[in-house]
Amino acid sequence: MTVDYEVTYILRPNLEENEVTERTTAISDALKGNGAEVLGVELLGKKRLAYEVNDVREGIYAVMRFRSDAPTAHELERQLGLNEDVMRALLIKLDKHAIAAEKAAASAAPPPPQA
Repeated sequence: MTVDYEVTYILRPNLEENEVTERTTAISDALKGNGAEVLGVELLGKKRLAYEVNDVREGIYAVMRFRSDAPTAHELERQLGLNEDVMRALLIKLDKHAIAAEKAAASAAPPPPQA
């Protein structure tokens, strides 16, 4: 049974822009190779961490949504833990109510601009 997931991971801040693209592409390709469907990848850029991780104060945030079965999602979580360029990762299973609410909010007309 396939389920929607979202993984947020933090890459080391010393990576060059092309290296960040390579890492995110490699993570997406690994998922696709295991039969998952990648719905989207969003790079949020370099941000200050809430607390230091191994004497590092910043990280490059990436958010990826995908659809897969549970073993594939857990394998991704394991692989991210082994990747030396990934400082932290958080995998969550998206529930159908949250997805429906997000779609409804996106389709709602934005309020008219104030003059």
